[in-house]
Amino acid sequence: MSAVTTLPWGRPLTRHDLHDLPDDGHRYELLDGLLLVSPSPTLRHQRAASRLVLLLGNACPADRELLFAPFDVVLADDTVLQPDILVASASDLEDEGLPLVPHLVVEVLSPSTRRVDLLLKRSRYEAAGIPSYWTVDPEEPSVTVLELVGHRYVETARVVDDQAVEVDHPYPLTVVPRALVE
Repeated sequence: MSAVTTLPWGRPLTRHDLHDLPDDGHRYELLDGLLLVSPSPTLRHQRAASRLVLLLGNACPADRELLFAPFDVVLADDTVLQPDILVASASDLEDEGLPLVPHLVVEVLSPSTRRVDLLLKRSRYEAAGIPSYWTVDPEEPSVTVLELVGHRYVETARVVDDQAVEVDHPYPLTVVPRALVE
């Protein structure tokens, strides 16, 4: 028999409340105290994410760590997000998540999460001061690179199909969108 989980009424959820949720394969995130539940990703999404993990992993310096969802990035007590991919300083990581700002977060867009990734998560990542935010659209295919300039994200590159983007942050790397999906 499965356990029944109840959520608190009358207050925003916190990081502590996430620990009471079942380990049922769903992806649970908090955004300003509101619970976000994401469905399983598509094959194309997983292919793009896994190939980007391999690409980033092969170039990752020893003092950094590359992780993929689900892994908590704690932006506030009421905002705990799980980017598809993140790069952080190895010394900043804890067993139950990352309480400090990572160097890079990547979201691979899906029909069910596209608006959340492009609007809500982007604004939270920006406000938290995460230096680099990439979005990968596996359907187009494309990669968009946003870098924090002052307190705002600025699009520094957007490439589609067989175009290549060369980045320096979080470390030197070349990404070709079509190579992530085919």
